[in-house]
Amino acid sequence: MTEGFRFSHRLKVRYSEIDGQKIVFNAHYLTYLDVAVTEYFSEGLGMDVDSLAEKGEFDFVVAKTTMEYKSPAKLNDWLEIWCRTTRIGNSSIAMEFLITREGEKPLLQAEIIYVSINPATHEPQPVPAFVREKIQLFEKE
Repeated sequence: MTEGFRFSHRLKVRYSEIDGQKIVFNAHYLTYLDVAVTEYFSEGLGMDVDSLAEKGEFDFVVAKTTMEYKSPAKLNDWLEIWCRTTRIGNSSIAMEFLITREGEKPLLQAEIIYVSINPATHEPQPVPAFVREKIQLFEKE
């Protein structure tokens, strides 16, 4: 199920994230993925993306998101958000995500394509070599 994933981030579903059906409202899953990718870069790769953006070295934006809902999360569930980089193109980074609940089958599977941008112009730019190297080293360990 989570084989091949080297990084995960754990969080608890809060009351404000559920809807009238008493399950997590679909848009919150994007927030969960965003939190996990932030921690992937920070904890997993040891990169301060905010600082890199301020220095004009690296930043990235979402280009495409695909999510497949399998089963709903509910109030007070502890979720594990798994993420890994599956491909690095010239200016894009593809990442795969799984959200699980305590060893169960995935509640959600997702893929997000990020585009490396110039922080000053917000125009696409090649993924910097140092970012590519950190990701490759982390994912191969």
